[in-house]
Amino acid sequence: MIDSATLKQTLFDHCRQYVEQRIETAKTAMEAAQSAANEESKSSAGDKYETGRAMAQIERDRHAQQLAEARKLEQELARIDAGKIHSIVQPGSLVLTSQGNYFIAISAGKMTVDRTDYFAVSAASPIGVRLNHAKAGDEVVFNDKPIRIISVG
Repeated sequence: MIDSATLKQTLFDHCRQYVEQRIETAKTAMEAAQSAANEESKSSAGDKYETGRAMAQIERDRHAQQLAEARKLEQELARIDAGKIHSIVQPGSLVLTSQGNYFIAISAGKMTVDRTDYFAVSAASPIGVRLNHAKAGDEVVFNDKPIRIISVG
């Protein structure tokens, strides 16, 4: 059995890798779209050239927005001290409940560590809001189902 501090660090590292992957993917796609816009050559049908450049610019802007969102996640993650043990649920908490296990950080999806599933969720997510400020032994209701907090770390 992995100890709580090591588990939290593992989950935190997974979140960091998730963000780094999103940043890299957005950067690469943005560069590819920019390159496509730059390579669009003027043809005898001038409108086709302008349309191609406009479409490439829209694609580049979409990836720039994804990059900005990934940077926000990176900043959110930077505010979390994974080594700190919490007694009440807050960003950086590992929360074991009767309905699942949660790492309150960023929304990075399901992770499996030692054959146990954990869900990385944002404190602003619906479940994150419900769990916020709860402590071990508390019960919260989410989607009309009671959830008992087993432990907070």
